[in-house]
Amino acid sequence: MTAKPQIVVIGAGAIGGWTALYLQRGGARVTLVDGWGPGNSRASSGGETRVIRGAYGPDQPYTALAARAMQLWKEQEAQWGRGRRFFFPIGVLWMVEGAGDFERGSLPLLKSAGIAFEELSTREMSRRWPQINLDKIEWGIYEPAGGYLLARASARAVAEQFVAEGGEYREAAVLPPDDIEGLDSVGWSKLALSDGSTLSADCYVFACGPWLGKLFPRTIGSFFASTKQEVFFFGTPALDARYNEDHIPVWADHGERFMYGIPGNEGRGFKIADDTRGPRFDPTSGERVTSADRLAEARRYLAYRFPGMKDAPLVEARVCQYEDTSDHNFIIDRHPGNDRVWIVGGGSGHGFKHGPAVGEMVTNVILKDVPVVTNYRLSRFSETKNTL
Repeated sequence: MTAKPQIVVIGAGAIGGWTALYLQRGGARVTLVDGWGPGNSRASSGGETRVIRGAYGPDQPYTALAARAMQLWKEQEAQWGRGRRFFFPIGVLWMVEGAGDFERGSLPLLKSAGIAFEELSTREMSRRWPQINLDKIEWGIYEPAGGYLLARASARAVAEQFVAEGGEYREAAVLPPDDIEGLDSVGWSKLALSDGSTLSADCYVFACGPWLGKLFPRTIGSFFASTKQEVFFFGTPALDARYNEDHIPVWADHGERFMYGIPGNEGRGFKIADDTRGPRFDPTSGERVTSADRLAEARRYLAYRFPGMKDAPLVEARVCQYEDTSDHNFIIDRHPGNDRVWIVGGGSGHGFKHGPAVGEMVTNVILKDVPVVTNYRLSRFSETKNTL
């Protein structure tokens, strides 16, 4: 790298936007490119809200990463000032059925990362949140420092901050070479854009979410999938505050299926989603229409776990996508055939919250030669047969 390298970041979502911002702050000259803009409806970073939490089970790097992300979100909010708030620490409640190996394995890492938590009995949960039916629930974890983030709004704010600090933003589609994976760093000297212009740089960071598998089919195609995920928002009862964010936290129900939800958020409704991976989905041409079956499942679950919400009207529904790797770990690594190209993504349904921490990490890797964490290296795919 030169003293002030020129870097192009492709993708202005949660990962790309924060990466561009931290690279700019690190002394690089950065151009951020996105085809439809930060937080657009096709992006994995679009939509209203995302959960921010620390519990991740045993033997993983994400609890420590989440702790760092929480700190960076707060620092950036302080820089933005009181008029711009995107992190709402209303708490996260984990409801545990059965042995709860995931939750039990999370506790030592939460403690090590300095993320506050409480282990709660069902009696205590029932006392605090009587509006929840705790049938089959045996115990729980409460993370008071967790909560939710505004998704689309913060993605746009990060891009605006990047420009305010001297970065260049271009809204155009990238037209990569026909054989992007067949060209080494000598054979590929510039990147064409849909407006007819080109960009030349010392380094290209592809952080384009669900499009990564299409761009790099030989490198990650067998281990990467874009899946259709459906999210529903139900209207809370009139004059009943039990289901808004002042009276109930973000929640996760780790039973036969992993259901989760977010209350409130400026009256947008009581959000419910199923973490189960949906069918393959094309982020460019896919029709974002929810299915009757998934809606019926959401209604059944809502009436069961939150009886006071039975027969609640659907006020909004969305289709987004996960950019899923076969082991649900992120990708942060150089392309094996082109040392000027970095692949960054694979959020796997849990990447949004980590945006600032990943942006900081990628900056340290590229500008300071800090080694890539083993869990994120591309080489792990050559060592496994676990494809998608």
